[in-house]
Amino acid sequence: MSCVKRQPKLSKSEELLRHARCQKVIQMNVQLLGMEGDQDLQFLLRGGDLLKVLSPSWKKPRYFKLQEDCKTMWRESKKKFKSSQTFPIDDISAVRIGRQTEGFKKNTEEQMEGRCFSIMFKSRRKNLDLIASSEAEAGQWVQSLEKLVSKLNNLNHHQTREHWIFNCLRKADKNKDSKLSQSEVKDFLRLINIELDDDYADVFFKKCDKSNSGYLSGEEIEHLYDLLTYREEIEVIFGEYAKTTGFMSPEDLVNFLMKEQREKATLADAQSIIEKYEPDETAKEKKLLSKDGFLMYLHRPEAMILNPEHKEAYQDMDQPLNHYFISSSHNTYLTEDQLKGPSSTEAYIRALLKGCRCVELDCWDGPDDEPVIYHGYTLTSKILFKDVIKAIKEYAFKVSDYPVILSLENHCSVEQQSVMAQHMSSILGSALVTSPLGDGMPTNFPSPEELKGKFVIKGKRLNKLEASFAETAENTDVTEEEESNDEGEEDEEKKKSKKKLKLAKELSDMVIYCQSVHFHSFEDANKNQSFYQMSSFKEGKAMGLAEESANAFIRHNVEKLSRVYPAGSRTDSSNYNPVPLWNAGCQLVALNFQTSCANMDVNQGKFLVNGRSGYILKPAFMRDAATEFDPITLTRGDWLQHKTLHIMVISGQQLPKVNKKSSIVDPLVKVEIYGVPADVAVKETEPCGNNGFSPSWNENFQFDVYVPELALVRFVVEDHDSTTNNDFVGQYTLPFNSLKMGYRHIPLLNKNGDLLPSAGLFVHIMVLDAE
Repeated sequence: MSCVKRQPKLSKSEELLRHARCQKVIQMNVQLLGMEGDQDLQFLLRGGDLLKVLSPSWKKPRYFKLQEDCKTMWRESKKKFKSSQTFPIDDISAVRIGRQTEGFKKNTEEQMEGRCFSIMFKSRRKNLDLIASSEAEAGQWVQSLEKLVSKLNNLNHHQTREHWIFNCLRKADKNKDSKLSQSEVKDFLRLINIELDDDYADVFFKKCDKSNSGYLSGEEIEHLYDLLTYREEIEVIFGEYAKTTGFMSPEDLVNFLMKEQREKATLADAQSIIEKYEPDETAKEKKLLSKDGFLMYLHRPEAMILNPEHKEAYQDMDQPLNHYFISSSHNTYLTEDQLKGPSSTEAYIRALLKGCRCVELDCWDGPDDEPVIYHGYTLTSKILFKDVIKAIKEYAFKVSDYPVILSLENHCSVEQQSVMAQHMSSILGSALVTSPLGDGMPTNFPSPEELKGKFVIKGKRLNKLEASFAETAENTDVTEEEESNDEGEEDEEKKKSKKKLKLAKELSDMVIYCQSVHFHSFEDANKNQSFYQMSSFKEGKAMGLAEESANAFIRHNVEKLSRVYPAGSRTDSSNYNPVPLWNAGCQLVALNFQTSCANMDVNQGKFLVNGRSGYILKPAFMRDAATEFDPITLTRGDWLQHKTLHIMVISGQQLPKVNKKSSIVDPLVKVEIYGVPADVAVKETEPCGNNGFSPSWNENFQFDVYVPELALVRFVVEDHDSTTNNDFVGQYTLPFNSLKMGYRHIPLLNKNGDLLPSAGLFVHIMVLDAE
């Protein structure tokens, strides 16, 4: 959070003038948001007192108020020596009513439930636990903040850009006289990530200062805005197709869509686009598209690089569960490292809201007969098993309706295993799968469609599933040799691998489709394992099999599920590259969702499509038990669909500074291909010096892609540095087969995988069959 300096005391007249200017700024921002007369927004602008909670004894009053930019929240302490801090509304991921966080549950009494609410952030910033003076006021804060977050998220690109530039202009006008001096214009350019040398800055300023007054005001500031937002590349493209005196007719637009964008389009489609996106009413009446309307259309989601049809669940969801790649998390309870980091139900919520469909629960005996979850033999904090199940129940199906697999790493006594079973049964109710679907002993997995809204348990069983139909007597223990020697077990535990582990029958009986068993060999698994018996592989073992026995691994994964997890040596919760494991057909390639890195970006890109369901159907050649596919040798087969990818990286828009106090960025763009080894490639542009606002590259790249069904494309923007490693600015990853051709804008995500509101790239894409 940024500290705000205290302003010197103003005279009465200065205070009135400042108030009038603030009101004008507020009015303009309210109009940009389309929230004129909105009572919830007015409530936030007035602000109010809330209690900030940090411990049972630390509950301090704080004054919260929305600033005049309508996108920054300001808070002030009530101490004698006051201090102020701010946080952007854009950084809020959720506002939750009640005592839902671990902090609230530890630090407040149950009777305060209705007055409590929490502000959760997208970044690693700690959540704010706040108490209002009444239940009604708490509800008002939650309602008002949620509405503003929604409004800001739904601004179109043009509105976002206007909002951002307008507020940068306001910040640059230091003496608040609604005029910009030459030095203030330079400050403004730095704010929007442009650095000009003095000579060019003089020329730029004089071009706008038409009155020769030495400052810009009114229409001159508008002219400055027009100069900054001018897109030469859009002018050229539009001019090529605008054959009707500076406008595109429906026929011109159809020609553009078919020739450049490679889309099937009719006159009715073109007229619909004009009706939706043309801002000039006169042009709209004449069924003409202006350059502004054309640019607005190119920024709409349906015209961007991701195929809009792939945003929905477009794949066949009636295949058996093992025929899908499934978004999976490792040590889901952790928010930081694996040695002393905090455990939190919030980590489960975040993973589920990112589309994760397999979460891990490391279960240990806790006090008062209540099992806890934490990373065993470490200093990570502990959370109650029942609280985790409640959080999973509430957030499991917010993003995707498809099944969630609960991967249990069970270290509990029989008594506390029974408590675990009771909690899952009572909290998850009928959504928990406790018997096979259909009648009799199943011979294959059900589909994601059949399991919609369901929870599936992965864990150990006392016996094979068939025994439950035979009604035979059951043992009360299994040996470690019968299950996967995996996850967080330390060397001390592994020495006891032959020791019998007691299992509670009621917990064992909940394991239906995902029984954990030890992996010996592919031959042994094929001969002795039932379809529902699955193994977990440490990354090193899995990578070795994927390199040395790729086809055997793929055939194994046609019939059974495999889960891969990071090595125990990754104490910093770093991630491995998941792509070689997907190439080997592994369904559950588990990553540390709390760790931002390129490998997590690739995982997010893999599961970006198919409605963000967390399930991606494997290619047909990875669902065939007799497949000859080998990603290493790439022998001939249906999987070889050699394509040539042509990418022209044209320009960028409003790239953020890496650090607000740092110098202007010198951006370059890397284009990375992930997939089978033959497809892996990286190419990059030259850096564009001192311009993060509107950099231009116009560089062409060509890639050969042999197995497009497994390929992913990642666009990365970095701040070039000749002496140290480049700094990350933003990225976007998507499946190769989800690329749209033609002129496309690309949104950019920050290191946490959240959208950078106004930043993007502009490219031209062409995919051709290789000769």
